[in-house]
Amino acid sequence: MKELFIRALSGLVYAIIIICGTLYSKESFYIIFYILMMFCLYEFKNLIKLSYKWTIIVASLIFLYSVKTTYIEPKYLEFLLITSLFIPIIYQLFKSKTPLKSSKLGHYFLAIAYIALPFSMLIQIPFINNSYHPKIIISIFILIWISDTFAYLVGSAIGKTKLYKKVSPNKTIEGALGGLVAALIGTNLIATYYCTEISTINWMVIASIVFTFGLLGDLIESKFKREAGVKDSSNFIPGHGGFLDRLDSVIFASPFAYVFIHIIT
Repeated sequence: MKELFIRALSGLVYAIIIICGTLYSKESFYIIFYILMMFCLYEFKNLIKLSYKWTIIVASLIFLYSVKTTYIEPKYLEFLLITSLFIPIIYQLFKSKTPLKSSKLGHYFLAIAYIALPFSMLIQIPFINNSYHPKIIISIFILIWISDTFAYLVGSAIGKTKLYKKVSPNKTIEGALGGLVAALIGTNLIATYYCTEISTINWMVIASIVFTFGLLGDLIESKFKREAGVKDSSNFIPGHGGFLDRLDSVIFASPFAYVFIHIIT
């Protein structure tokens, strides 16, 4: 009972911080998600045993490049970003003790592609025609939370058929379908009462995208953890594990949701 209470409380605090930070202003939205990206990057670097501290600088520049601001000229950021991206390769060239093929360059680019790039697209989702629409990103998080909650409840109640046993033995097909149905029902409520900027049909497509790629993101992170021999990416969130454990779905789904939303708007 105590463990369940801690899990519920920490989950509630996590949700309140995301919702309030997103609604307060676009600046607070950027700050919250930059911090989340840094936590996820730190946890992922530990999972794949990547020691490159330069990854943090490159990820920060990618994030900054995606920020809607008039304070910094994009051309200067482009120069810094492109230059910094390839510095580890140049450094590795002159590091005689470690051959290029034995270096961690592949892990470095994986961390950028898996964490930094999706976050850079995630923070662009609520912007339509340079106007900030926080309800869009909050709605996507709500859909993921609904899907995760009902996938767990349905899977616990009637789940028998394993979804991908060797990667995530607790996930079931019944639970996944329960999460999808709940998310699709949630889209009707969101489109009708909360975020009316996007039509119900388009919200249903977004829900399907978020569910499908969110589930894949969950499985991918589970495989990283299994290969690293750990249960959670960290213990930063009591009862939940790490930030990457909570954000794996939205990280992988964000690029696809971003593309679709900006096509229809």
